[in-house]
Amino acid sequence: VMAAAGIGALHAAPARRLKIGHTGITWGYRPDSAEQAIKDVASLGYHGFESFGNVIEAWEKKGGIGRILDSVGIPLQSAYCGVNLLDPAKRRDEVEKMVRWGKLIKKYGGLVAVIGPTDVKRESYDFNAAKPNIVPALNDICMALADIGITGVLHQHTGTCIEVRDEVYSIMDAVDTRYVKFGPDVGQLQKGGSDPVKVVSDFVSLIEHVHLKDWDGGPHWEQYCPLGQGKVNLPAVIDLLEKSGIKVMIMVELDPSRGMPLPAIETAKISKAYLEKMGYTFRKV
Repeated sequence: VMAAAGIGALHAAPARRLKIGHTGITWGYRPDSAEQAIKDVASLGYHGFESFGNVIEAWEKKGGIGRILDSVGIPLQSAYCGVNLLDPAKRRDEVEKMVRWGKLIKKYGGLVAVIGPTDVKRESYDFNAAKPNIVPALNDICMALADIGITGVLHQHTGTCIEVRDEVYSIMDAVDTRYVKFGPDVGQLQKGGSDPVKVVSDFVSLIEHVHLKDWDGGPHWEQYCPLGQGKVNLPAVIDLLEKSGIKVMIMVELDPSRGMPLPAIETAKISKAYLEKMGYTFRKV
């Protein structure tokens, strides 16, 4: 019996220091989907919630998203913010928009503005021509966010002007990393043909936010899947983040799609169960 107990202890999941939150995207992109998302995420004991900049702004007209967060006892951690990084003529307006959204993130206790790059037609996109516009845009936005106490993180994204590994490295090597931090989506890295473990390892000192997502190339959830059901080496990613000394909240994410085989809350339950096996604890609800 003692030998068996020793083996069990040997293989027990290590103690984890980082907390786990969940993004609201699985429930939809619209402002009217946020309330159910917040309630479901809170009911499962996740530690924080990520919304969208435009969603938080829309909720201001209805008394603010804070009243829903407060009613279920879960904090806002971050908001995904789509930004035009390509057009210098729009840069001032984009900086002003990000400051406006950043102030709302801060108002509700959040810490991070997740910067989503501009959508492009990848088949005709010229990264080298775009880079001279992308770098100063990121610098200006993240400096302005830092001035109001919000961290701006670059989130590489499928179908945008910063998607593949070489683009990520090129941009992160060129920006002012005193202000521009990195917020990788490990599922999107895998989908885009990159090794997410390598990318996280190379930029771990600059990571201030993470979308923990799995990818299986399947027909649902934009080819993603609940955690533990896909091809991303999640244990290796998690170990890198845990050992790094960074203090980010890891945000579970799963994109929505038509004909989803499971309700959003059920996917969040599966991901929670996977992370519990990895040693993470959740709020008692």
